[in-house]
Amino acid sequence: MTMTTAVLDRPHGGRVTSPDPAPRPTRRRFTGDYKAAIVAEYDGCTSVGEKGALLRREGLYSSHISEWRKASSTGALAGLTGTPRSSKRTPERVELEKLRRRNERLERELAKTEAALMIMGKAHELLELLSESSATDRPSSR
Repeated sequence: MTMTTAVLDRPHGGRVTSPDPAPRPTRRRFTGDYKAAIVAEYDGCTSVGEKGALLRREGLYSSHISEWRKASSTGALAGLTGTPRSSKRTPERVELEKLRRRNERLERELAKTEAALMIMGKAHELLELLSESSATDRPSSR
């Protein structure tokens, strides 16, 4: 097998290794002021190619502009506010939800148990009636 000089010059037998992997990408968050400013600037573009240059400069897509414009025209403040999502649930909230789920499960089991007991009670009554009627229907063997 013949190796080129480029492979021979590399450390680790020609493999390219990176000691630090690329950082995990994060979702971009735009404030309401930024969205409104970009939509206004986009609408103010008049010359050919100016809108595309704005989108490239800001790293945006035309769908961003159309969504932001639609949100502002409908008056949806959620579309233009840059408020971050609520933080994760608090431990108390997690415990409350867990207890509610447990309570619902126990209530379902209780309803099943009550139904089974009612059926067993009716079956017991029926068996008692059958045993009484069979005792009275039986002729004496004297």
